[in-house]
Amino acid sequence: MVVVGADVHKRTHTFVAVDAVGRQVGQRTVSATSEGHARALAWARSEFGLDLRWAIEDCRHLSARLEHHLLSAGQQVVRVPPKMMAEQRRVARTRGKSDPIDALAVARAFLREPSLPVASHDAVSREAKVLVDRRESLVATRTRTINSLLWRVHELDPVHAPKERSLHLVTHQQALRAWLVTLSGVVAEMALDELDDIIALTVRIKEFDRRIGALARREVPALLALPGCGELSAAKLLGESAGITRFHSEAAFARHAGIAPIPVWSGHTAGRVRMTRSGNRQINCAIHRIAITQAASPEPSARSTTRRSSPKANPKPKPCAASNDASPASCSTSSPPTTTTVKPPPSRQRLDIGETRARRQRAWNDAADEPGPPE
Repeated sequence: MVVVGADVHKRTHTFVAVDAVGRQVGQRTVSATSEGHARALAWARSEFGLDLRWAIEDCRHLSARLEHHLLSAGQQVVRVPPKMMAEQRRVARTRGKSDPIDALAVARAFLREPSLPVASHDAVSREAKVLVDRRESLVATRTRTINSLLWRVHELDPVHAPKERSLHLVTHQQALRAWLVTLSGVVAEMALDELDDIIALTVRIKEFDRRIGALARREVPALLALPGCGELSAAKLLGESAGITRFHSEAAFARHAGIAPIPVWSGHTAGRVRMTRSGNRQINCAIHRIAITQAASPEPSARSTTRRSSPKANPKPKPCAASNDASPASCSTSSPPTTTTVKPPPSRQRLDIGETRARRQRAWNDAADEPGPPE
């Protein structure tokens, strides 16, 4: 088996081939076009045969077309995180940074971690990701415009300021517009123009909501049946996962999403873990929203986390001190328990350095004024 590592850029792609032990056996740089991808595939097949693995640095905007062409040709492609590539380059004997050095580090990083998730380009997950990303961009634009509009309304008359988080509703939009059309001046003109932009953005966002909802109901009804998971969260998970079948286990998906705890123990602290800040933060955010919604749900069946009974949570009753019998009857006939007086903590006195110095000085003066022993 030969692993071909790829360092991708906007105009060129550099490929370095290594054998099973990580020794470099070939190198080629091609243009980042369809013809260049075809030349790289023909070079790898003619030099190293058909048993190939393509390890590509995970830069989606730069590597998407290359991955698509390789997968269409029946090749096996894996995505190597840039952080793993940088670590492999740091420990290598070759100093410096260049495209061949980076491509070599990508290939050796795959040899070190052969269980990396494979790349896949199914049309459904791609459609979900594009729609959700575009909707989030429109929402961010509307939020910026609303913030600018609120300051203009405050400059015109704070009394007519709309309620908080209400300008996405048609009723409040039309009420504010009815007041702005009665004003004159450049500030009122700019406020009215921004309000028209908000109204148009709201219409477009609702259209994306309908498309995303229909896609989620058609493709992932199991996610929608999960308590706390709405259509937007389901579409986010569908798009960011990019094909759930490419993960070989639930643990692999949990690590990819950044929700798998990592061990931080040594010696007597065995079993200690902490949460990781790595992984796909978009999937992590969607799962976090689902968990928060389930935790806040009034229905116990909708909660994802339940308090398990444990010996510490439900301690067993201890035998009474006055009897060897631990039955409630023997406890009721025994002498009343003695009460223990808890001493309050000593009050802390404020330390006044100036008062301490003055007291010490007075003591010295008194000692100087005392008469000495008779002669």
